[in-house]
Amino acid sequence: MADALVTTLKRGTGLAIAWAVILIIAGIISLSLPMLAGISTAIVLSVLIIIAGVVHLTTGPVAGSFGGYLWRTLVGIVYIIGGIWLLMHPVLSLASFTLVLGIVFLMEGVFAIISFFPVRGASGSGWLLFDGIITVLLALLILAHWPSSAAWAIATIVGVNLLISGITRLMALLAVRRVLNAAA
Repeated sequence: MADALVTTLKRGTGLAIAWAVILIIAGIISLSLPMLAGISTAIVLSVLIIIAGVVHLTTGPVAGSFGGYLWRTLVGIVYIIGGIWLLMHPVLSLASFTLVLGIVFLMEGVFAIISFFPVRGASGSGWLLFDGIITVLLALLILAHWPSSAAWAIATIVGVNLLISGITRLMALLAVRRVLNAAA
C-alpha cells in the first residue's frame, strides 16, 4: 500500500516537475524577446477580454431576471468595446496591463510570504518565502517605473517571475522527491 502511494505521488510530482520546466523555458523566451513578448501579452489579454464580453452576452438570457439580463448585457458590451479598443492600441494596452500586473504581483508576493509561515517547517518551504520576496520586489520595480518602462517591463518582469517561479517549484518538488525516495 505504501509503495503504491509513493509511486502515485512520484507520478504526480513528475507532472509538476514538467510544468516547472515549462515555466523556466517560458521565462527564458520572455526575457530574450521582451518587446515582442510584451505586445503579444497585451494582444492575448485583449482577446481574452473580448471573449469574456461574449460570454457575458451569451449568458444574459439565462440571468433569471430582467435586471440580471440587463447587467450581463451591459457588462458584455463594455468588455467587448474595451477589448477591441485594447486590441487596436497594443502599446497603450501594454502600459495599462503593466500597472495591473504590478498590483497583482504585489498581492501575489504578499500572499506567498503569508503562506510560508504555516508550512515553514516543511522541507523546501524556504523556496515559497523566496518566491514571495522576489515577487514583491518585482512588483515594486514595476510600480516605481510605471509608465515609462511599460514597453519592456511587462515581458521582463513576467519572464523573471516565470523563471523564478519555475526554479522555486522545481527545487521544492525535488525536495519532495527526495523525501519520497527516502520513504520508499
